[in-house]
Amino acid sequence: MLSTSSRLPIWIGLRYLAAKRRNHFISFISMSSMVGMTLGVAVLILVLSVMNGFDRELRERILGMVPHAVLYQYGGVDDWQVLATRVEGLPGVAAAAPLTRLQGMLGYGGRVQGSMITGIDPGAEERVSILPQHITAGSLNDLVAGEYGIVLGELLAKHLQVGVGDKVTLMLPEATLSPAGVLPRIKRLNVVGIFSVGAELDANLGVIHLEDARKLARLDAQAQSLRVKFDNLFDAPRGIWEIVDRLDGRFSGTDWTRTHGNLFQAIRMEKTMIGLLLLIIVAVAAFNIISTLVMVVTDKQSDIAILRTMGASPRTVMAIFMVQGLSIGVVGVVLGTLLGIAGALTISELVAAVERLFNFQILSADVYFISYLPSELQWLDVMIVVSASLTISFLATLYPSYRASRVQPAEALRYE
Repeated sequence: MLSTSSRLPIWIGLRYLAAKRRNHFISFISMSSMVGMTLGVAVLILVLSVMNGFDRELRERILGMVPHAVLYQYGGVDDWQVLATRVEGLPGVAAAAPLTRLQGMLGYGGRVQGSMITGIDPGAEERVSILPQHITAGSLNDLVAGEYGIVLGELLAKHLQVGVGDKVTLMLPEATLSPAGVLPRIKRLNVVGIFSVGAELDANLGVIHLEDARKLARLDAQAQSLRVKFDNLFDAPRGIWEIVDRLDGRFSGTDWTRTHGNLFQAIRMEKTMIGLLLLIIVAVAAFNIISTLVMVVTDKQSDIAILRTMGASPRTVMAIFMVQGLSIGVVGVVLGTLLGIAGALTISELVAAVERLFNFQILSADVYFISYLPSELQWLDVMIVVSASLTISFLATLYPSYRASRVQPAEALRYE
């Protein structure tokens, strides 16, 4: 239990905070300090949660479709099943599957779109990719060797205005000699499925069977390369070269940091920089707390003098105004934390509702790497924001409270 002398600063400090003042401007500054702290903490938690959401979507969606690493063998992979078995037996490797890539143009009805065509084995793909879980029409199992079927990204299909059952024309950049002259290589493909992962890949990726890709690429080997999935995607840059070193033969490798590493680092850096910038809002609110306490100390000169003459020590007087300033900060931080958590948990649904209401899209997959606003609340971020805000609030009370403790009773009461 607190003693009477210990409770006195708390009781008087809270009484000063709740009391009606003759100077309404002090009350206004006090309220604006609390509102500023609330908004600063809420916006900081909300923005950090959105940045966490982008970070998560990059890991789960983009890097769920993009290979963690790709293992190349000189001349192509002759027997990918044997190589995959060897690779999967190495530490840190979750799975491996064959991969053959082509670049070309897909056309339909006069509309043309540049695309990345990826040859896969439908049975092995679900072990290394999230593609099978995001098929919205048709089926990945409809990719049958020799039938030249293709599964298109949703945005690519919309651009070409095709659906399941339509036939698109694939034009490869390699030219073919014919009696009519030099012609581009052209192949008709049947659209057997459509996928949507809500990312930029929806606009430029088409998937065909591995055997069909081999024939189109005119490969002698079964596959162009081997896609490798690691237990931890951050192990990929080091792990792929360890695999190359352990295998006999002419191998090379690449990993996701070569294609999407800059984007990942940019999100991490932006989260840090935006967090620091938004912390300035909290600092501004803390300066308002300083202003409030300085004016309260000036307004309460006579009260301080009376307390001192009644035996209150400078430390007690300092504690009284620290309690008042911290109360403003604590209330603002608590309200801001509750508001920020509520916003972080609902921002995705609110933005989606606004998009449906006004029939427009805030994030387009044609421009951004995802097509919706993600959010992921991390309690560690909440703890850091709350701790930093409370620390700033505490520091803001020191100078005004120290000034109050230095008030001399004789000087303060001379003109009373």
